[in-house]
Amino acid sequence: MKNLKAYVDNKNQWNAIFGMAPMDINNDMHRVQIAQTLDGELSPENLHCDGEISQAEAMRKLRKLNKVCAELIQLDPSVKIYEYYP
Repeated sequence: MKNLKAYVDNKNQWNAIFGMAPMDINNDMHRVQIAQTLDGELSPENLHCDGEISQAEAMRKLRKLNKVCAELIQLDPSVKIYEYYP
């Protein structure tokens, strides 16, 4: 769960800057929110930063996000991440 925790901690740091409530992996609704956020980050245009990063960097980003997805699904198999392909 270390990848998922690190991902959520990072998102919570950004949320704090923008005055948003923190997410908690122990909350059902927050897990759905995390899954939706991951889904958005895994979309091709976001994954590749609209072509602004190299293919190698996009693949590193994909591997990192896939680890987070796997841990989230292991924690809560009911969440749906449509852009995740294990």
